[in-house]
This record gives sequence, structure tokens and C-alpha cells, in this order.
Amino acid sequence: MNREEAFQLVKEHLKNKNLIKHSLAVEACMRALAKRFDEDVEKWGLAGLLHDIDYEMTEKSPEKHGIESMILLEDYDLGPDILRAIRAHSGMAECESKMDWSIYSVDPLTGLIVAATLMHPSKKIKEVDTDFVKRRYKEKSFARGAKRDVIEEIRNAGLELDELISISLKAMQDIDDELGL
Repeated sequence: MNREEAFQLVKEHLKNKNLIKHSLAVEACMRALAKRFDEDVEKWGLAGLLHDIDYEMTEKSPEKHGIESMILLEDYDLGPDILRAIRAHSGMAECESKMDWSIYSVDPLTGLIVAATLMHPSKKIKEVDTDFVKRRYKEKSFARGAKRDVIEEIRNAGLELDELISISLKAMQDIDDELGL
């Protein structure tokens, strides 16, 4: 499966524009992290783009999140590492690789970065800096859904939190138009 086929599949299964934007944000962050780790950018990007493909199907049954993704993706030529990362992000599999830990941590971080952007006076992601995101991150009542304990698991991939925030913010800034930020 190539990127365009994956994006078409995402648009077919996700109707909520914010979920599509979230998928694009996670894809961008995963591609940037793959570069940082000298890994396969295309594979990591596909994992990020497809990670929530079943979200709308499983919204009322969150315990099925990830299971439906595997059913939807079984007929596509995706490597086992991509499928494992998708399962790992939803808790269906233990994180083992840098790709697994990265998607697990980036998923909630993208939401925190979007929330921080919307709190910024300009509401423009290109004007947000890492320090601004870090200050919001430290506010426990800010963006409570962005689980800090999950984001901090990036240390299992050998990356510090500050670097994860910096890499992810830059990746999202690079697609600001697609994100509408």
C-alpha cells in the first residue's frame, strides 16, 4: 500500500474532518521520528496515517479499537511492523520497537499540541514554540485527555520528552495548512 492508497482508505472510513487531521498530524510526526531514528519514513508514515482508521466504527466500543483496524487492513500488503505499531498504539499489543513506542507516545501528544496552538494568542501553529508547548504540558489541568504518562513512554525508544515535543511540533508546523492551524 502506498501513501495515496492509505489516505483514500482513511477518508473512506473517517468522515470527521478533525479525525482526518489527527491522522495527518500523527503521520507527519511519525515520518519525522523515522528520520530522527534513521528508519523507514514511508513505513512509519503509513502506521501514523492508518492508526485510527477504525475510530468512528469503534467509538461506542473502545475495547474494539484496533481490532477493527486489523480486519480493515488484512487484505493490504502492510508489513507486520506497521500492523504491530497500529495495535500497540491502541493497547492491543505490547510496545517492542521504536516505531511502537513512537506511535504510542505521539498519538496523545498531537492533541496536546493542537490544544496548545488554540490557546496561543495567534492560534497559528507556526507561531508556537517548544517552550510554549512544554509550559502547557506541565499544566495538569490543560488538555487532560493528552495522557502525559503515555507521552513520556517515548523514553523507551531512547528519546527525551523535549526532543519528542520539538520534533513533533516542527512536523505539524510543516503541514499547518492541512491541519487548518
